Amino acid sequence: MTFEDQLERYFGTRDPAAIVPQAVDAAIERMQVDLGLTTVPGERFALWCMLFMFGRAPDIDQTFADRAERDLARDFIEMSEQTGQGG
Repeated sequence: MTFEDQLERYFGTRDPAAIVPQAVDAAIERMQVDLGLTTVPGERFALWCMLFMFGRAPDIDQTFADRAERDLARDFIEMSEQTGQGG
């Protein structure tokens, strides 16, 4: 699932500038539900990253059972902090 796919699925648009603020809370809630339901590692990671960008990502250790996934999530946080994009 690409970033644009996620935007369209949860916000109804592929254009981040077109996201209306009123849609954010409902989209985050849907992402959180989907994160809890999906068993596909790549999808879980993509959802977690999107939630992180909105400042609503759950704890890494509770989200990812696999050490490699936890390390990848921590790497994502570090890269985000370096670019000033962290949630």
